[in-house]
Parts: sequence; structure tokens; C-alpha cells
Amino acid sequence: MSPGFQGRPRSAEPALPPGQYLTEDFPVLSAGPTPKVRPGTWEFVVTTETGAERRWSWAEFTALPQDTPTVDIHCVTRWSKLATTWQGVSLDVLLDGVDTDAAYALVHSYGGYTTNLPLADLRGGRAWVAHRFDDRDLPAEHGGPARLLVPHLYFWKSAKWVRGIRLKTMDEPGFWETAGYHAYGDPWREQRYTGD
Repeated sequence: MSPGFQGRPRSAEPALPPGQYLTEDFPVLSAGPTPKVRPGTWEFVVTTETGAERRWSWAEFTALPQDTPTVDIHCVTRWSKLATTWQGVSLDVLLDGVDTDAAYALVHSYGGYTTNLPLADLRGGRAWVAHRFDDRDLPAEHGGPARLLVPHLYFWKSAKWVRGIRLKTMDEPGFWETAGYHAYGDPWREQRYTGD
């Protein structure tokens, strides 16, 4: 390298998906009232396309191997929050040994919310059921006691108050998808609405 050569100047701004702005706080957005789910009554159920079930109580779920991912999150309302730290159970652990030919998942939440995802997006270390945020139990307004965390998609896919996943051979739109939101929701491709 030649003496004094600096190369191109680097931007001090973080790389954000198109149309997003950086936030330091954690906005609270919900489609309805916040369910009050106590860990003692919480359960998580994976149901296959044949109706076979695997279920975990709160004690069983929190005894599973835990990950602490640090990830960026991007909301369809255009805010992004960088380097958020969570604790939870990988979907790889929850789906391990599940006999399925399904290609899709419909996630169900306490309170009736649903969202759809390709099953491949829940595997390979890309998704968790998270119960802690920033070294604290996940508060109810952010989806506690547990929420789905799928950080590579817009945050509406990371369903709050998660209670189960139904595996499906055909895609079925969830709550926001039936209201015109994109079926997939990639923030880097600005897949906010149907047709994006």
C-alpha cells in the first residue's frame, strides 16, 4: 500500500435496510390488547401436518439448551434497532426429531394472532423462541413470557406471546398477511405489502 493511501471514506452510518431509520428505544406496537400469560400456565406446542404434537411446559421449555443471539431487528413501520441481545431456545432444538414433510409453518399466539413463514426460515440457527431481552425476563408489552424471534424478516413475523407452531404442507396467511402485508417480509427487499 502506498504511504498516505487511505482508500475510500467509510460512512459512519450503520447499514440499514432500505427505508429504515435507526432507533435506540424499543417501540411497542400491537394489533390488540396485551395478553397476560403467566409462565405457570404457558405452554408451547408444535403440531405436525398429521396432527402429531410435541409440547413443553414453561419449566420444560426453560430447561432446554439456551442460545443468546445478538441480532438487528427491523419493523415494517420503518424503525430498526441494532445489536439487540436475547435469550431463548432455537427452533432447531424444538423441531429436532419432529417427523414432517411440511414446508410451511403457521405460528399461533395467545390472543389469537397468527403469522406464516416458510419452515426453512425457522431452521439453521435463524429463529428462536425468546424469553429474555437485554438480560431481563421479556416484558409482556414486548411479547413475554415468550415470543418468536426471526430477525432476518420484518418484526411482525416475530410473533409476540407465542404458544405454538402448526406445520403445514401449504402456505396459509396469518393475521397481517390477510390484511395485505407481504407473505414473506424481507426487509432488505422492502417486502412490506403484497406485491412488493
